[in-house]
Amino acid sequence: NKPAFEMRLGIHAGPIVAGIVGVKKFQYDVWGDTVNTASRVESNGMSGKVNISESLYNLIKQEKCFQFEYRGNIYAKGKGEIKMYFVAK
Repeated sequence: NKPAFEMRLGIHAGPIVAGIVGVKKFQYDVWGDTVNTASRVESNGMSGKVNISESLYNLIKQEKCFQFEYRGNIYAKGKGEIKMYFVAK
């Protein structure tokens, strides 16, 4: 009987720009195409699953602790088709 929520997670790997924004109230933020792509990967995911881009997949595919489910080319708004994978384990 505890409150619960569902979430999805999307991860992409690539270069970013990071820095502090603001004069009176400082806020650390990140920008760039990598951030936008990660957002698209997340929005094309499913609740309860970790969705990753091919870029991240290529970095971690040799790790024995992970298993992946290839999803194919998924259309991402403003990006075209991106190869995506669910992290199965």
